[in-house]
Amino acid sequence: PLCGSTGETPMGTNALSMRLWHERELLELLLFKLEVQQLLLASGQVRWMHFATREIEQVLERLRSAGVARVVDAAAVAEEWGAPESATLRELVEHAPPGAWADVFADHLRVLTQLVAEIGQLRDVNVQQLNAVMRATQETISGLDADSGEYTTGGARARDDAARIVDTEM
Repeated sequence: PLCGSTGETPMGTNALSMRLWHERELLELLLFKLEVQQLLLASGQVRWMHFATREIEQVLERLRSAGVARVVDAAAVAEEWGAPESATLRELVEHAPPGAWADVFADHLRVLTQLVAEIGQLRDVNVQQLNAVMRATQETISGLDADSGEYTTGGARARDDAARIVDTEM
């Protein structure tokens, strides 16, 4: 059993472990959403990309909220275990009392680290694919003989002899 020195299961450690399980699930969901985005890119179904991007952003927001809650739970465990208040998960594992909690948190750390690495790799691949789609689109547009036209902020067609401001910082 997961017990503290008094024989009772500490609420802080349970709360932190449950929070870490929730973060693991969110990271898995993010990985899934990134894979969906990759499949859309690979199949050329870029018209659905805004839905995939919005879903990724929603998961990221949920992860940010979960991260804030985790910091609060980790601070409680850190205080209980005599670790620094801002202890990382790795530091909590090092300060864990004898028993199963060190193994539980070490497992969370291992899986979270693995998921973050997978997400980083898939994100990088997706960015490369998105850049390739953008280049192909730009090449297609530039290859058209027809003038694509320039428009004023009011939506009217700009005159050919009108001065233009070009933002080079984009």
